[in-house]
Amino acid sequence: MDGSSAHGTFPQVREGRHPDAPRGVDLDKCVHCGLCLNACPTYRELGVEMDSPRGRIYQMVQVATGQVEANESYYQHLDLCLGCRSCETACPSGVPYGRLIEAARAEIAATKPMTRGERLLRWFVYRKLLPSRGWLKVVGAVLYLYEASGLRGIVQGSGVLKLMGKLGRVEPLAPSAEAPFFFDNIGRVFPAIGKKRARVGLLAGCISNVFFARLNEATVRVLQRNGCEVVIPEGQGCCGALHAHAGEREQARALARRNIDAFLKAGVDVVVTNTAGCGATLKEYDELLEHDERYAGKSREFVERMRDVLEFLAEIGVAPGMAVMPYTVTYQDSCHLLHGQKIRNAPRVVLNSIPGVRLKELPQAEICCGSAGTYNVVHDEMAAALLESKMAMVNLTKAEVLTTANPGCLLQLRAGVQRHGQGQRVLHVVELLDEAYRKANPARN
Repeated sequence: MDGSSAHGTFPQVREGRHPDAPRGVDLDKCVHCGLCLNACPTYRELGVEMDSPRGRIYQMVQVATGQVEANESYYQHLDLCLGCRSCETACPSGVPYGRLIEAARAEIAATKPMTRGERLLRWFVYRKLLPSRGWLKVVGAVLYLYEASGLRGIVQGSGVLKLMGKLGRVEPLAPSAEAPFFFDNIGRVFPAIGKKRARVGLLAGCISNVFFARLNEATVRVLQRNGCEVVIPEGQGCCGALHAHAGEREQARALARRNIDAFLKAGVDVVVTNTAGCGATLKEYDELLEHDERYAGKSREFVERMRDVLEFLAEIGVAPGMAVMPYTVTYQDSCHLLHGQKIRNAPRVVLNSIPGVRLKELPQAEICCGSAGTYNVVHDEMAAALLESKMAMVNLTKAEVLTTANPGCLLQLRAGVQRHGQGQRVLHVVELLDEAYRKANPARN
């Protein structure tokens, strides 16, 4: 690979690299202009060049060309990246930073020395827990009992969390298990209400079936009331986003093939998700499987049908029939919707379609809230600093309702309201839309 491009010739990469390692042709697109710096949350917080997109790409180049060996400093700087992809929006050269950071992490996951405990944890989370309905149900049931029994309240009120270090700091971020879980709806078809406009397949996800079951139900109701027959195909499962972000790309590919087969077999017009982080990965299945002869064509067909639920509702036009919702509402852009999927207007179009809503733009809505998948657990102190800054902006709006488009952001922002807020309700845009429909049509609830 000579990496030739409009910006010059990339130095020869070293031999024997991992097949998913960053490509020279992608690395060569960075012209080091620095326009990404102010868009990067970690650079804004730390002011450290190596914790900026430009700095991280520089380090990737050094490793790729053999100028330096990957070391603990390299691992730490790349691990501290949120993967929010705001640098892609700022970049004038079209650097595919999301693809680069995932490729670098895939190489690290395959080559970095890890303890047996670290490898066992990764194996359980990515190979057993997330792809398995059975394991998710078990974990969900344990957490449901922990909260329903009152034990969680006792633990939180006892002060013991303050003595538990990091575990105590991140415990408030743990979502509540929502029984009944959404798994029972997989395989079902929900009829359209009124004139049928489309046959839509809903990706139920993995964690969302346990911790965001009510959001999934709200999504089904909203789609029905917008004339959609909603199919939740059997055979679907985890989208593989967390795997791809963590460098487990082969497992992500296996999950992608599973979902492609399930949704193409279902014969749906459109595939939707209510999770922006999942949507960004789902829309990149064609890149993930570009070298798979059997699935390259299928993946392109799948991607053509893939939509975020808010993107889809804005496309078809939100159906009327809602109650007046007299709230001042602000919206935090979910990074993987704005920067990953390049969707800014659709959530605002949907919010403005709700009678009575007064949409107040959030200053710096494009900056990450600090959630970023598992980032707020792994790097809780950095995530907490970003969240505090975010909540200062939210409070300036004086909004009563804070909305977003991703479950992980919901958890982070709810924690933000508890720590720094003014009692705001935190909702997915779809939840507010569902509430408006249900208030106008109580007989259908």
